[in-house]
Amino acid sequence: MASKARSSSEALKVVARCRPMSRKEEAAGYERILDMDVKLGQVTIRNPRASPGELPKTFTFDAVYDASSKQADLYDETVRPLIDSVLQGFNGTIFAYGQTGTGKTYTMQGAWAEPEKRGIIPISFEHIFTHISRSQNQQYLVRASYLEIYQEEIRDLLAKDQNKKLELKENPETGVYIKDLSSFVTKNVKEIEHVMNLGSQTRSVGSTNMNEYSSRSHAIFLITIECSETGLDGEEHIRVGKLNLVDLAGSERQSKMGAHGERPKEASKINLSLSALGNVISALVDGKSTHIPYRDSKLTRLLQDSLGGNAKTIMVATLGPASHSYDESLSTLRFANRAKNIKNKPRVNEDPKDTLLREFQEEIVRLKAQLEKRGMLGKKRRRSSRRKKAVDGESTTENEGEDDNEDGLEKNMENYLKEQKERLEEEKAAIQDDHSLVSEEKQKLLEEKEKMIEDLRKEQEATELLATKYKAMESKLLIGGRNIMDHTNEQQKMLELKRQEIAEQKRREREMQQEMLLRDEETMELRETYTSLQQEVEIKTKKLKKLYAKLQAVKAEIQDQHDEYIRVRQDLEEAQNEQTRELKLNGPLLPPHPLSPSGSVTLFI
Repeated sequence: MASKARSSSEALKVVARCRPMSRKEEAAGYERILDMDVKLGQVTIRNPRASPGELPKTFTFDAVYDASSKQADLYDETVRPLIDSVLQGFNGTIFAYGQTGTGKTYTMQGAWAEPEKRGIIPISFEHIFTHISRSQNQQYLVRASYLEIYQEEIRDLLAKDQNKKLELKENPETGVYIKDLSSFVTKNVKEIEHVMNLGSQTRSVGSTNMNEYSSRSHAIFLITIECSETGLDGEEHIRVGKLNLVDLAGSERQSKMGAHGERPKEASKINLSLSALGNVISALVDGKSTHIPYRDSKLTRLLQDSLGGNAKTIMVATLGPASHSYDESLSTLRFANRAKNIKNKPRVNEDPKDTLLREFQEEIVRLKAQLEKRGMLGKKRRRSSRRKKAVDGESTTENEGEDDNEDGLEKNMENYLKEQKERLEEEKAAIQDDHSLVSEEKQKLLEEKEKMIEDLRKEQEATELLATKYKAMESKLLIGGRNIMDHTNEQQKMLELKRQEIAEQKRREREMQQEMLLRDEETMELRETYTSLQQEVEIKTKKLKKLYAKLQAVKAEIQDQHDEYIRVRQDLEEAQNEQTRELKLNGPLLPPHPLSPSGSVTLFI
């Protein structure tokens, strides 16, 4: 895809969100182990099994949302700037990551029927089409696709044949894409919501101990926005922004699932793909890795541009506040903490070769030329129509002329063909009434007129087909700023701008407070003066104790990382053993890989 040459490095944006305690957790007597500092953007997690003197762990992110946070707060402060960038021609990705039952689907989709509980996806639909309606002198084409990765197989959620497995392909110019993935052109919020709802009905969900309606697949809703406008050079330029809205399946321990049948197999596939995602993030952050393992899973392959490539990316880490979720919450926080160090290189995708909008524009021009050739859109007819109105005492404006060109197309065509038919019928009647003609000559002339009437009928059918196609093509393109905004819309726009200003101010305040904390730690020693040797000894002893506590915390962190590595390894080995048992049941077992004679799994953390 052709893009602007200049691009700057930009860190992946990471925010953390904690759900409220559930009734089930409160009834079981679990304690709250998470503390969310919204102003500082920090999450503190306390180990419920901690030994005396063990300090809680603190993680800092771009933003933090506690259990009382609203959907609109998350969208306005974190997501809105990214959607604005997509409308300008950047690629964007938003994905929620966390344990099963921590609110990923609620964050991404929410409760559609309740305006205050609508998630990122439905709010982004309104944002996109509101922006288009307010834009000036721009043409837009918006299309949507919906897919899921279920047990490492890609399914098109909008296809008629749900059993068809799709393939991943790679294009040197456009990057990774899915062959034969269906795409639907949408003209408003209602249409794109309908597409989303159709796909959601076929998505794989199931019940586990962790969540009654657990997502059993990774789902990606892809919106492509093509925008055409005239540049300073007088030429038409097209920008293409792609938005990936990703709802990941939750990571889960086999022991906590309490599920049988297909559920353990689904969980092992989910955990393997999430493990591959973790390995990609670790390799990107490491800086020493010469190979990034994008090809280890379908998920990482599809998100290749979003992780270290040409995209602006937001990760929402969702957390459970209860003590029984300590290991999973800590793992999510560590994952998110690594992810915030990824650097992407987003750039505007301008004038790509394969835009659907350009194809539509060219097809519309071709159809329009054919209609003009047939006399349906001729300038003479529009001028004579306006002259007739002037004679009748009606006033006309430029806008009315444009409306006549579009809305009156069918009417003009019908009138023209009716006039031609009436004229031929009159000529036919005149021939029949002419007694001076010989009967053979009269019959020949009548046959000619009958043939002309038949040709006219065929022309009418062809023109109607052409006009229908022209109108259908033109209706798919959205023209920005066509409808004049009323006072209410103007007020709504002002309100949105005010909300954006408040969100930006909160973000700046949070960044300043984080920076001040860092500077305070660095400059504390420089500012200190001692009145006596005894005071110096006391202060330095306190510092030594603080540094020793930090050292112990780092040692504990290393031990925790090792324990987590062991747990993940055990989960993967359990999944491998399960697959080995299935292979033995279904057919002969393949020999182990020569590089891994024991058949064990190698995991990079």
